[in-house]
Amino acid sequence: MTAHNVLGTRIETPVQVRSAQAAMGMFSVDAERAQLSIDYSGLRIQKWRPGRGLCALIFVRYEDGDLGPYNEFGVVFPIVGGVLIHRLPVDGEFTLAAGRQIWGFPKELADFDVSYGSTFGGRLSQAGTEVLRLELRSGLPAPGRLFSRPLDAYSCLDGVTRKTSWTMNPGTARARPGGAQLTLGDHPIADELRKLDLPRHALMTTHMPSLRMEFGDADVIS
Repeated sequence: MTAHNVLGTRIETPVQVRSAQAAMGMFSVDAERAQLSIDYSGLRIQKWRPGRGLCALIFVRYEDGDLGPYNEFGVVFPIVGGVLIHRLPVDGEFTLAAGRQIWGFPKELADFDVSYGSTFGGRLSQAGTEVLRLELRSGLPAPGRLFSRPLDAYSCLDGVTRKTSWTMNPGTARARPGGAQLTLGDHPIADELRKLDLPRHALMTTHMPSLRMEFGDADVIS
């Protein structure tokens, strides 16, 4: 157990998330273009078929956890050995400070308009400019244990690459092939996603209406 002082508040790792909701679209992307996007990290894109990598767009609402309630959006790439947290906008000052200080997560402030349920609608904007909209249709019920796993979550902030142990434990889940519609705005993050040859429709979508998570300490790897 490690203690961290974040804006005058003591936070101990592993950090616990006792209740959260998540909605995710998994998209096929051009592997070479994705690699160019993450070269800064020194990590390598995992290919799921020749020439193609994956990019997950994930909305999460943290309801009860050690960092308090907040919304988060992640651009996450599966890489060789784990996943890379490439973008991570949030809507809370405290979680922004904690995420950057404890794990080197690339958190930045943004605005959220989200609706969870059997279907999901999420809108992300920053400084009045729309980043994207993501709509997910309902999937079929699936045992939460199918998505329960430890992951190595990598991040790279200010030239330092770190690895964090991350465990997800969904109580329930719904999943389906396709089922997502993505609309990109006029924001630099949207422009970056366009360069990945990102389709409007996902390979797979997943809802996790009852989710617990745990984040350990971060280890510097380069």
